[in-house]
Formats: sequence, structure tokens, C-alpha cells
Amino acid sequence: MFTLLGFFMPGLPEILIVGAIILLLFGNRLPGVMRSLGRSVVEFKKGIRDDTQDGDKQDSNKVEDKSKQEEAAK
Repeated sequence: MFTLLGFFMPGLPEILIVGAIILLLFGNRLPGVMRSLGRSVVEFKKGIRDDTQDGDKQDSNKVEDKSKQEEAAK
């Protein structure tokens, strides 16, 4: 049974042929797609970095507020 499943799996030559056909059909659009994909990844990383920095600032503000409250209680 498992040999039947392996029989229908594409091999390296088939994958290369499909890749070449895709490259011929969409080759002129490929640089623009990759450029926009790269920009979106950079923006995503910036957003994550800014979010973690904002979280660190909020945590430090909480620590400062607690220390002020402790000093006021004394």
C-alpha cells in the first residue's frame, strides 16, 4: 500500500520541469514579488521590535511606579 503512495509522488525531474514552467510564465513578475515580500518581512520585524521595546518601557514604568508607591508609604 505504501508503495502505491510513493508511486504518485513527484521526483526531482518533475519538480524541475514544473519550476521551469512557472519561471517562464511568471518570470517577469518574480523580482517585484520578491521585493515586496522582502519589504513586508522587514516591516513585520520592525513591528515586532517596536512592540517589544514598548513592552519593556511599560514594564520599567510599572517598576518606577511601585518604587514611588513604596517610598510614599514609608
